[in-house]
Amino acid sequence: MGSACSRKRGQLLVDEEDLYSARFSKSSSFKWLLHTLPRSGSDVHRKVQGPVPARCPSLMELCVAKVREVFNELVEWNILTEELLGAFRDCALQDICLADYPGVRDAWMEVAASQGQSLLSVDISCSDVTDGGLNQLKDCINVQSLSCNYCDQISEHGLKTLSGLSNVTSLSFKKCSAVTAEGAKAFANMVNLGSLDLERCPKIHGGLVHLKGLRKLEKLNLRYCNGITDSDMKHLSGLSKLAHLNLEGCAVTAACLEVISGLVKLKVLNLGFNYITDACLVHLKELINLECLNLDSCKIGDEGLAHLKGLLKLRSLELSDTEVGSNGLRHLSGLTGLTHLDLFGARITDAGTNCLKYFKNLQSLEVCGGLITDAGVKNIKDLKALTLLNLSQNGNLTDKSLELISGLTALVSLNVSNSRVSNSGLHHLKPLQNLRSLSLESCKVTAIEIKKLQLAALPNLVSVRPE
Repeated sequence: MGSACSRKRGQLLVDEEDLYSARFSKSSSFKWLLHTLPRSGSDVHRKVQGPVPARCPSLMELCVAKVREVFNELVEWNILTEELLGAFRDCALQDICLADYPGVRDAWMEVAASQGQSLLSVDISCSDVTDGGLNQLKDCINVQSLSCNYCDQISEHGLKTLSGLSNVTSLSFKKCSAVTAEGAKAFANMVNLGSLDLERCPKIHGGLVHLKGLRKLEKLNLRYCNGITDSDMKHLSGLSKLAHLNLEGCAVTAACLEVISGLVKLKVLNLGFNYITDACLVHLKELINLECLNLDSCKIGDEGLAHLKGLLKLRSLELSDTEVGSNGLRHLSGLTGLTHLDLFGARITDAGTNCLKYFKNLQSLEVCGGLITDAGVKNIKDLKALTLLNLSQNGNLTDKSLELISGLTALVSLNVSNSRVSNSGLHHLKPLQNLRSLSLESCKVTAIEIKKLQLAALPNLVSVRPE
């Protein structure tokens, strides 16, 4: 089903004199309203009802706003057809969001292009649009956001259309074979790009050179672009405003991380599922503005974490399925601002949990598949800000752990599956009135007793395992 796009942009209303002239225009379209109409009907309402007195919107303004509303609702309810679409030609639509919508092809793009300079955002992801259809947008020079994810019919030649759309600030071409060394040349002219998503583009090797002039780029997603090499990565070194970088599954090497080390404004960095070792992490020491770091399934252990101890702004740290153990956590004890810590599959013992008591701001903690016992849970019981706690697959946990957890009244999600918890310990969960999700699979509990607990004490519980 398609999804209507209704992002709001406040815009100045046209003045009375301009409206008077427009009423007698020979044009049969709404294009004279290009830059004068509010983004939606709700914008019109806000202008009338807002704190600053405003004149009543004109009948024409209300009509165009209503047309946009009708279009969005037809898409939302999945009843827009190619025949109905024709009625929206030259209607000053600003947002055309047809992602995953059935039947979208080149003929639809002709109507989209007829919106001309009114058009601000287009999403045709998962469509059958070809180069010819994309080319229809070449004169829509005010487009700011364009998404063509999973559009298999677009080639590198079709991307040439983009070179003239210099006002685009957000561009997404996930899993697109058109993004080649040749096709990526179009990006070089898009100097206002702030966000670029090229996830899973298989032929991107040689194309990153065309990004080096995008000085406004703040977000870059290259997740699972496994054709990227060290020589490609060096072209990112000048993107000084980059704040979000996703390189998950990109075969990143130490040489790649050396390039990244100069991107000091990075706040979010995903390096998961790469062959990154302890020695590689030395290149992250200077990224002192990092708030979110993902090292999921990397080849790192305890010693590598020493390079992270200076990243005092870290809020989220993903260390699942690594070689990290209890000794490594001591290097993180100064990261007291952490709100999310994932140690799924890490080798954490009771001794290692001693370090967790420093993280008073933790809202989400996962210590799964480790070696902790009830004694280790004692170091978790005072983390009062926790809303999600996952202790699954720690086979030595007993009902005593539930008693210790009972004081964590902010918990919304709790998982103690594959443990020795029994029906006898369920009453300890009664104080957890905010619980919405509870998983006790492969424990010594029965669905009947959990249901009794739910009805008697946990009114907000909506997801339960076992059922």
